[in-house]
Amino acid sequence: MNRPLQGELSDALGAVLSDMQQAITQLTQVLENERTALNAGNSDALGEAGASKQKLMLQLEQLDAERQQLSREAPAAAARLDATWSQVLLALRHCQQLNQSNGRAVNQRLGQVRQALSVLTGHAGETGLYGPTGGLRGGLRSQVLAQA
Repeated sequence: MNRPLQGELSDALGAVLSDMQQAITQLTQVLENERTALNAGNSDALGEAGASKQKLMLQLEQLDAERQQLSREAPAAAARLDATWSQVLLALRHCQQLNQSNGRAVNQRLGQVRQALSVLTGHAGETGLYGPTGGLRGGLRSQVLAQA
């Protein structure tokens, strides 16, 4: 392959890695915003964070496909950018940790809601109160807890 083409591939690979770093920075901020929304119980902000997360993950997948293609076509350039790629991987691991932490918070909140629903419906320990469509499953009816 000629030198000018190698230079262009190297520049393109560097640009893709830079774009990935920017997307990861945005993803980190979205994950932190999601945590704040979870703590505040702000469902609107949670919805926005979820949509932003999905958009950024799609962008990162596309950028990674480009990175892989460019790395195959210009292995020498990829080798020169190994340090940058290592930084990208480290930042992605941090995002993964933030996302897992948020997931644990969601699961904890879900457990609390399920416990409250079991008290309200009189079916202690029931799991899966909602069906696949999100509707309340039949057979779970409120019961009289006391009469005056």
